Amino acid sequence: MKIIENFESSLDIEKLKKMDEQKTKVFKYITYKKRTEQEVRNKFKGQIEEEMLEEIIDYLKEANYLNDYDFIERQVNEYMNLKTLSIKEIKYKLMTKGLDRKLIEEYIDKNYDSLNEYEKKCIEKIKQKKKESTEEEIRQYLYRKGYKV
Repeated sequence: MKIIENFESSLDIEKLKKMDEQKTKVFKYITYKKRTEQEVRNKFKGQIEEEMLEEIIDYLKEANYLNDYDFIERQVNEYMNLKTLSIKEIKYKLMTKGLDRKLIEEYIDKNYDSLNEYEKKCIEKIKQKKKESTEEEIRQYLYRKGYKV
């Protein structure tokens, strides 16, 4: 009986070692650049056992290393500082990252006033860049980009 217990405990130790190695691999991936939960799943699908990957993701979420809402907030701030995107374009870019539509909507609803103000400033910037264009051309361009004109 003692031999079986030793065998089981050595299997547990091996599993813990493997779990620790995989956790380190995932941790390096998310600290290099902030990632979404879906990006982590896509990257390590097939490389790490599904059950183990779920445990690692749960651990990282509990430790707040993996937080999709914070990711949305950082991405939106980055877009607002570096680009002239409409709210619609921002939503689309976030959805391509594999983020939950409800979470994106929640963030946009919560920050609608500042996003709407940002969108108005973007419209003015675009109008300034396209001074030679007619009003109708500018309006069509803005509409294609997802702005509410």
